[in-house]
Amino acid sequence: MGKITTFRDLVGAIKDKASLSKAAIVSKRSDTSLRLAVLRVTTHIPSTPPDDAHLSALLSLGDSSRATAASLIASLIDRLHRTGDSTVALKCLLTIHHIVKRGPFILQDQLSVFPANGGRNYLKLSAFRDGATAFTWVLSAWVRWYAGYLETLLSTSRVLGYYLGSTSCSAERDKQEERIASFLNRDLIRDVDSLVGTIEEICKVPDPRFVEGNQILYDVLGFLSKDYLSTVNEILSRLVEFKERLSCLSFGESVELVCALRRLENCKDKLDVLFTIKKPSTETLWGMVPEMKEEVGKLKVGREERKLLTWSQSGLVSESARFDERVVRRSEDSVLFASGRLRMNHKLSGLAVGSGGVANTNPFE
Repeated sequence: MGKITTFRDLVGAIKDKASLSKAAIVSKRSDTSLRLAVLRVTTHIPSTPPDDAHLSALLSLGDSSRATAASLIASLIDRLHRTGDSTVALKCLLTIHHIVKRGPFILQDQLSVFPANGGRNYLKLSAFRDGATAFTWVLSAWVRWYAGYLETLLSTSRVLGYYLGSTSCSAERDKQEERIASFLNRDLIRDVDSLVGTIEEICKVPDPRFVEGNQILYDVLGFLSKDYLSTVNEILSRLVEFKERLSCLSFGESVELVCALRRLENCKDKLDVLFTIKKPSTETLWGMVPEMKEEVGKLKVGREERKLLTWSQSGLVSESARFDERVVRRSEDSVLFASGRLRMNHKLSGLAVGSGGVANTNPFE
């Protein structure tokens, strides 16, 4: 239990007791355990993350049936949207992150379809403000960022077809790695673009200096570090495949790939500050990105040179054809030809020769 140091903390503790009692008395019997499970992991106690035993109980409840999982997700999201307390909001979001990372498939599945439309502002916290104290105002920025980050994480997971970094999706992830070689270029680019978007959201994290002493935010950053490594591995597997098929990329695909790599490269400085411990996968990625950019750039230059050469050769042929055309025109100025070959030359050059008449000799028509 966290220490109660302010009147606000005391009020929060009283609210927790009242909510638990109300849930036990008023709720339908089938919903009581669900509401109690949500309330126990999202208490008002400051700086104290959800108790692991209570989290495990919640995850276990969500694995019983699809209907139960749907009710549990609805109860958690309702708790998130109703609260104006930054601590409660952070605990709700952290619980969602726990579901993403280690929740059972049924519970994850219900999270992915709630609400049905999903999309941007999925958790609807972009306007969250808790102005009770200066510190809760700072925590509000974390709530807004964390909600936006989880929205992006859920969106990227939909693109990939499995939850990014989830322990329960390892089988699906392994299958996907085997299928990457069969993906179309546009599918690989779509994946890389979405994964880079996740990295960009990680870089928007508020100033970590405010984390000191707040175990909830420590846990958030711990999850963030794991998500970063998972995202790096996903990007790497797709870049390795791109390396094998660079010569097969169209001009548009090569441009999209370079743009994604540039966006990723722009994140490097912030990521080096956030995650000081170097891993082999991250070192490999940051070594591969500039190499890939250079190789794709060379291919683009080579294609442009070939286009220029083709255009130049086409120009020479056209000039030669125009020279023959001028010779024919000058000859026809004074003589009518019945030769079918010359008539065919006129048709190919776009000149209109009237039946039994003289061809137009104006070079601009």
